[in-house]
Amino acid sequence: MSDPTAQRHHRLHALATRWLGVGLAAVISVVTLVLALTGRLTLYISPEAVWFAAAAAAVTLIAAVWSCTLPLGAEGDHDHTADAGGADATAHRRRMLQTAAVATGGVIASAVVLAGLVLPPASLSAQLALSRAGESPTLFAGADDVELGIADTTTFGVGDWSIAFANSTRPEKYDGAPVTLTGFVTPAKEGDVNLTRMVISHCVIDAQPASVPVSGKGLAADYPTGQWVQVTGTVRAADDGTLSIESASVKRIDEPKDPYEY
Repeated sequence: MSDPTAQRHHRLHALATRWLGVGLAAVISVVTLVLALTGRLTLYISPEAVWFAAAAAAVTLIAAVWSCTLPLGAEGDHDHTADAGGADATAHRRRMLQTAAVATGGVIASAVVLAGLVLPPASLSAQLALSRAGESPTLFAGADDVELGIADTTTFGVGDWSIAFANSTRPEKYDGAPVTLTGFVTPAKEGDVNLTRMVISHCVIDAQPASVPVSGKGLAADYPTGQWVQVTGTVRAADDGTLSIESASVKRIDEPKDPYEY
């Protein structure tokens, strides 16, 4: 390849190809490892999957570093050899389409990686919880016979109680149960509020909001939507069988390090 223009084009193509493959993989691996080491990876995936993601990132990073020992452009040597004897209009169009695809993919992928580097990790917002409200929860699905004395309700989180409130056929079994729960405030009817927590099974993509109603004077006025609080109170069963939490104390808190339930 003696033409300087062709050589320059070949080198740029090789650089773009390496960045799309090795470069982006290395950057994503480093970001994943940093998030895992700082304990922030749980903002994106469940704690059980952190070790797997960190291990995969470490292996990918090692492979990416090793691949950089290959001569630049080695990835495309086979393609160039195959095209050497057929430099016709069809081959030229194919190479142009490949270049356009590489450039487009590079811009999109680079933008995603750059956003991951620049934007700080953040938990899912209260607005997202409100937008997903009403979608079917999954915890305890089909198990509507949880009873005091059989299930230890002292270990229940917001997600556990939301399923019990929604599905229990014997609400009187919960009446009087003490609770201490942490979550963020979302609006409810008749001046009360809901205590909400995002529940994830594997990662934030499958996150669903779980909410329980909390009654207490002035709650809606004192605690804006999205404010994290710790609620201490008692479960009460109404005459119509609906359950709610009668608050004894509500305390403002900062967002927990791990804002999700699993």
